[in-house]
Amino acid sequence: MNPTIRRAPEESDRLLLIVVGAHLRAEAADRPLAYDLREQIDRWLSKQVEREAQRPLVLVCCDIWYVNQDVLHRHPLICLGEPSVNALSAHLANRLTPALVRDQKLTIQLDPQFNDLRVCLWGVNSDLTSEALALFESRYLDAFLHAALDQQVGR
Repeated sequence: MNPTIRRAPEESDRLLLIVVGAHLRAEAADRPLAYDLREQIDRWLSKQVEREAQRPLVLVCCDIWYVNQDVLHRHPLICLGEPSVNALSAHLANRLTPALVRDQKLTIQLDPQFNDLRVCLWGVNSDLTSEALALFESRYLDAFLHAALDQQVGR
């Protein structure tokens, strides 16, 4: 059994969410990226936090689930996918600071100080969304994860 699934109910106060759209294009293109990102974050966390029980549980969920579950809104999140296929990306588009925008076709939005632990990444197609994710991973992921761990310890 997948340990992530087994731990879900007990660790609900320590979540790090990756939110993808409930649209078929998002399911086909963004969800696989989200699962790869989850694996990368899990590897990073296993190096940073010795005890598994103290690590945030990294879950991939759809935008509809996230938007309709107020209890999830207090957790760090990475929103993946363009606004036309991810309702949360559309919601966050005017609420998060653009950290990187390339030709209005690739966007990374986040608080560079990571006081607000919401990140939104997308491109106008699946290749550009993948590129936005790669840029986020190389430039911001480490700092984001450190801030998420610091927030968890502060709870």
